[in-house]
Amino acid sequence: MRLGILSDTHDHLKRTSRAVQMLRDAGAEALVHCGDLTGTDIVFACAVGLPVWYVYGNNDADAVSELHLAMTDAGATCLEWGGLFELSGKSIGLTHGHMDTDMRRIMAAQPNYLFSGHSHLREDRRAGPTRRINPGALHRAPEYTVALLDLETDELSFLTVPKSKLFQ
Repeated sequence: MRLGILSDTHDHLKRTSRAVQMLRDAGAEALVHCGDLTGTDIVFACAVGLPVWYVYGNNDADAVSELHLAMTDAGATCLEWGGLFELSGKSIGLTHGHMDTDMRRIMAAQPNYLFSGHSHLREDRRAGPTRRINPGALHRAPEYTVALLDLETDELSFLTVPKSKLFQ
């Protein structure tokens, strides 16, 4: 199972749609969004016939109700501010990364993976038994990136989304 990972899209619809298409072209079979969607259009841009999990980010606080309704309408899974789920026999934690309480709660469960965003910088590191991955961001980042993780082989790749004016 190849999992596409996005974060910090900040309502950049064209750029997000381009990133989702890149992930699909690279073989993504499911998606996670690590928060800071900031608009319901992003929910539907990610919900393109693949299973998708979302969490809220610090910039989503004013739109939680609308985002939750959009996620329900899109048939997606909303883990609110952070949560755990299983996919391909792996335990996965998902949070935005801005609230220490959520990070600690999820890390205490020692999932195989913890995906988060917030920093707008891609990252791949180990913390005990947990591999922590930040896919980067599609807004205010040195380069716009998303990530693709093969849950069977543990192979991770970062994809760079072009900064073309076409995808603003």
